[in-house]
Amino acid sequence: MKDILLMDAKYNKEADQAVVSLLDKLSLDEREKERGSYYGSLSGLVRHILGGTLFFEGLFKTALPNNADALKALAAAEGLSAPKEKLTEDQWKGVAAAITTADDALINFISALSEEDFKAPIKLDWYGGNPAAVPLYYMLRQLGAHGTHHRGQVSQILDELKIDNDYSGISVAFLPK
Repeated sequence: MKDILLMDAKYNKEADQAVVSLLDKLSLDEREKERGSYYGSLSGLVRHILGGTLFFEGLFKTALPNNADALKALAAAEGLSAPKEKLTEDQWKGVAAAITTADDALINFISALSEEDFKAPIKLDWYGGNPAAVPLYYMLRQLGAHGTHHRGQVSQILDELKIDNDYSGISVAFLPK
């Protein structure tokens, strides 16, 4: 399981970097322009991807409070945030750097886990007030799905703008050895 989740995390980092690289080529106004997405702009989608990653990483801390190496890995992303409002150019650069830091923290977190750790429960109360405990591995998969979903929204907007954006290819760099 560890190999698969680590491969997923490395793919997410590579895909996030590809999205940021594509959006870096656009002007600030183009990134911030309302595009009809739930999160408004391309920048809004990227900020939401970052915010989701940070939210999930906060949940992961609760699963393994005694795993010092795992907590140290996540500590690298402490203090990061995803701005809610339109960005300046400098803030955009900060979001791009924060995504890399958060993605690296996730990779290092997974690297610090044992196979048994992936079964650790995370308590959620998202379902109509009925608390539930779900395994860490499930929430790691949910984080991957979250990023993929929103990168897909970015891709559709870029398609409409006629900007080539195939960042879904397979890279051997993150495959298990």
